[in-house]
Amino acid sequence: MSVTVPSSLASPLPASRPASLPSDPPAPSRIVGHADGLSVWPRSTRPEADGDVSVSGVSLAEAADRFGTPVYVLDEQEVRERCRTYRTAFPEADIVYAAKAFLCRALAHWVQEEGLGLDVCSAGELALAVTTGFPPENIVMHGNAKSPEDLRTAIRLGVGRIVVDSASEIARLAAITPADTRQKVMVRVVPGIAAGGHTKIRTGTDDQKFGLSITDGSAQHAVTRILDQRHLELVGLHCHIGSQIATVKPYVVAVRRMVGLMARIRDQHGIALPQLNIGGGHAIAYRPGEESMNVAVLAGRVRAELEDGCARAGLPVPRLTLEPGRAVVGPAGVAVYHVLAVKRTGEHTFVAVDGGMSDNPRPALYGVQYAPRLIGRPSSARPRLVTVVGRHCEAGDVLADGVALPGDIRPGDLLAVPAAGAYHLSMASGYNLVGRPPVVAVSDGTARVLVRRESLDDMSRRDIGL
Repeated sequence: MSVTVPSSLASPLPASRPASLPSDPPAPSRIVGHADGLSVWPRSTRPEADGDVSVSGVSLAEAADRFGTPVYVLDEQEVRERCRTYRTAFPEADIVYAAKAFLCRALAHWVQEEGLGLDVCSAGELALAVTTGFPPENIVMHGNAKSPEDLRTAIRLGVGRIVVDSASEIARLAAITPADTRQKVMVRVVPGIAAGGHTKIRTGTDDQKFGLSITDGSAQHAVTRILDQRHLELVGLHCHIGSQIATVKPYVVAVRRMVGLMARIRDQHGIALPQLNIGGGHAIAYRPGEESMNVAVLAGRVRAELEDGCARAGLPVPRLTLEPGRAVVGPAGVAVYHVLAVKRTGEHTFVAVDGGMSDNPRPALYGVQYAPRLIGRPSSARPRLVTVVGRHCEAGDVLADGVALPGDIRPGDLLAVPAAGAYHLSMASGYNLVGRPPVVAVSDGTARVLVRRESLDDMSRRDIGL
């Protein structure tokens, strides 16, 4: 299987194929991107002669020494270039970054500068963005079960659109919207499409918690109820069919079904909705050889389906919105750990690092596979298959299972895990009171802390005592 990389994100380095190991599965037929197995790393990544790796001119070994481990390293230019890829591919659309993937003040500033809006799911994410200076009118509020505080904050701060996810939300919104205003809303629709890299991240079917179904008529009922509320303005429909979707076809089908629903709304209520939000969920590659979404191809197919479908239905073409998150920030991040122990049990070798499921729960949640790499020193030792595990008190605390690392790996070594920019810190926990890692931005040879390390003092101050 080959990696599909948009032309604007393709690496200038030549492609290569990593050496096959006798105990390894077959090597992928083609790897597009960096040489030396770095196809899933940030574009600025360079292998160094001493075994180290640099990202945007910053040595990862030196970053680990300076900032400690675990540490997330985030390539600012990679984030910005991925924002530009979406703006170029969809020049006529609204691109809103899905903050749930990872949000901090600096990142909000970057995506704003690159012309993107923001998609938030809580009063906390919303407040952080607005206090950073992000225009609230360019923010979309999501959530299947928004709290009263979420909705009040969204109304008070003036978010551009609120995506209605249940019938009960309609009444709550109508009750708290000031009498002299109209809040713009969209209806999250379940289009009946199964897509996504794992059953736990498939959100386009009727058997999960998000949205209102076309099949049972609840989406149409919600539209009717909103149109009866004089303080709510229905501006469009929304759907998000899943995550880690590498092919274009599910989005084409979703657009077709959403246009069909828009036509029925026009026929029933006499209105043509001006906006259509098709969510995000675009796949990235976590290991060499995995597929990622080709944004340029997606844009061409979605645009063609939208225009053709609207022409057939006699509808004006609505303004499109997309919500990429992982695809913007995921490939820009690298997590760096120190090896604490190497344990050989029977035929298995376990390499334990100083992080784990508290800073990356995704392998335990979804069985995600990563490609860790030894950095900081050269090794000519024959690779062997190992399981990289964390330091936490769970048998399921596994970061990478069955990966090839040099046979002389030992305590004190550094391991770097690419594609670590999304759903790591945002899903991190306080398990075992280890403390969440810092986020360090790198750009043109400089490094700076965006989010500091969580200390024992930070955690202790929340515990008010007996």
